Amino acid sequence: MMSLQRQTVRLPGAWTLRTRHGLSVAVRPRSALTAIAFAAVFLASGLVAFGIGNFPAPLGDVPAALLGRGDSAVVYIVQEVRLPRVLTGALVGAAFGVSGAITQSIARNPLASPDVLGVTAGASAAAVAVIVLGGETASMAGITAAALAGALATAAVVYALAWRRGLAGLRLILVGIGAAALLTSFIEYLLLRAEINDALRASVWLTGSLSGRGFEHAVPVGVALLVLVPAALALTRNLTVIRFGDDTARALGLSVERSRAALIVVAVVLAAVATAGAGPVAFVALAAPRIAIMVTRSSTVPMVNSALAGAALVVIADIAARVVLAPTELPVGIVTAALGGPCLMWLLVRANRTG
Repeated sequence: MMSLQRQTVRLPGAWTLRTRHGLSVAVRPRSALTAIAFAAVFLASGLVAFGIGNFPAPLGDVPAALLGRGDSAVVYIVQEVRLPRVLTGALVGAAFGVSGAITQSIARNPLASPDVLGVTAGASAAAVAVIVLGGETASMAGITAAALAGALATAAVVYALAWRRGLAGLRLILVGIGAAALLTSFIEYLLLRAEINDALRASVWLTGSLSGRGFEHAVPVGVALLVLVPAALALTRNLTVIRFGDDTARALGLSVERSRAALIVVAVVLAAVATAGAGPVAFVALAAPRIAIMVTRSSTVPMVNSALAGAALVVIADIAARVVLAPTELPVGIVTAALGGPCLMWLLVRANRTG
């Protein structure tokens, strides 16, 4: 059996565990503790989300109801109505968080996110086309497939237009903003030509909503996270090297374009399935990684903490959406947009001050 020896390295707040066979693993106690804190916030907000609504459930009865015990009415409300909603919100937030962490690291710019780069708009345009053209026959599988295809196509076009003997973060953002504007115009055209009922369904979906979400919305996002998050973590080393520039990465023997393409595919697929699950929930992919960086004080974007921060952010926003104007329920995307707008302004002011 391999024995581990703890050796302190000169990175602040980081240890390296080395084996006798030359393998090493970086351990950052602060990142681990903040991940536990984010998970605790998410669990606490989840319990609150299970208890509030038009039919309140006592918080003390929620754990038993999740296990199928207690009053049958409370069990039904918790398991059949609120569990799918909370689960979908958490998975969507985690997917957006990881997607934003990857795009910000690739672009080396805190303003980069699937929202800003047009990926979410591409997924939304394709999904709205399915909703409008398919009407009542539009299925969750069809919407997910369309969102994935639209996101991948948009990402490919934006990447191709932004490439000029390398990939500059500012150029990528500007091209993405232009693509998002064009796709938003296309969405408006689809809504104007649609039947009134289909246009209403698409409009509600476009604001980002968890109302009426079932397990069929959560499963695709969960599967994508199970498959792609380990892939993203495996590519973290490449992502760290890419942050120092293409020339440095090539000098270290890294295939820059192949690694960047793999990371972009991971980020786009996560953003697409999250958009298909709950609509384009605004600013989560932008805000979650920045929150994770501020709390962990990390020089790189922490994937796990970004996922947990995104999950907690969406669940908390959904609680606010149900409570602020109760009994009227707001779409969760309105709340995240209200929170994300000031975050974007703060990032712009900070970027202007630092040049």
